[in-house]
Amino acid sequence: MNPLEQLYQHACEVELQAFKPGNVSIYSAAHDMTVDDFRLSAKVSAPALCNPDYSLGEKIFYAVKATREAVGCNTNLGIILLCAPLIQAIDYCRQSDMTLRQALHQVLANTTLADADWVFKAIALAAPAGLGDVAEQDVKASASVTLTEAMSFASSKDRIGLQYLTDYKDIFDFAVLRYNHTLLKWGNHHWAAVAVYADLLSHYPDSHIERKYGDQYTEMVASRMIQLNNELSNTENPDLLMPLLHSIDQELKAQRINPGTTADMTVTTVLTVFLDAFISNNFSIFSS
Repeated sequence: MNPLEQLYQHACEVELQAFKPGNVSIYSAAHDMTVDDFRLSAKVSAPALCNPDYSLGEKIFYAVKATREAVGCNTNLGIILLCAPLIQAIDYCRQSDMTLRQALHQVLANTTLADADWVFKAIALAAPAGLGDVAEQDVKASASVTLTEAMSFASSKDRIGLQYLTDYKDIFDFAVLRYNHTLLKWGNHHWAAVAVYADLLSHYPDSHIERKYGDQYTEMVASRMIQLNNELSNTENPDLLMPLLHSIDQELKAQRINPGTTADMTVTTVLTVFLDAFISNNFSIFSS
């Protein structure tokens, strides 16, 4: 298997092993999706996503297509949209002494109209919840701008689009720092992913929730995640917080609240950490 495929699937598995209240994990299925759906989605999307012969847009489209054919629903559109530019950036890193972040900037600064067309087709195929008609750059029509420009139209309402506009500032300047800090503290990738998820949600509203419900649940979700984040920050043994995690998880799922965008950003954070280590290890698989 391509080493990038291994790292991508490993990042997806770490996120599934993390107890993320409201979202699917090994602790709790939800929203008509199971852990097996997500594992299969990671497996079938990996070859297209890591195909060096594909453009960025082709990576995204064929990864979404493979997922749709395998599981019949939208499990990983956000993951694919966020992970594809990072994987594409590895080519720049191999050809130069760029850091991952510098290479990602090059990828996002050089997206094309063709990339946008491929991604529009991918989004229409995935049919994410809350997708409606918009005045500019509707995915059901042909693109007239580059992919990064198209993402800028969505960036005020969509945290995934915002990452394209800011070179993944939320990931590099916030989430990765939280992940590395808690990984050093606890020595556990799964709990580090929980910490990232809780910290992101305690600071930023989830785009997936707000597309479905507006700001109806924003304050409640933030309040619960601030509580969880504080407990995580103060404990030496996160296993002691399992009752709290179960309680918040049940509360959110009873109201069909799914912080899906934050889960996607959690996968992206884990992959970013893995890719940085991959580059530091001279593009060899490392032990994690």
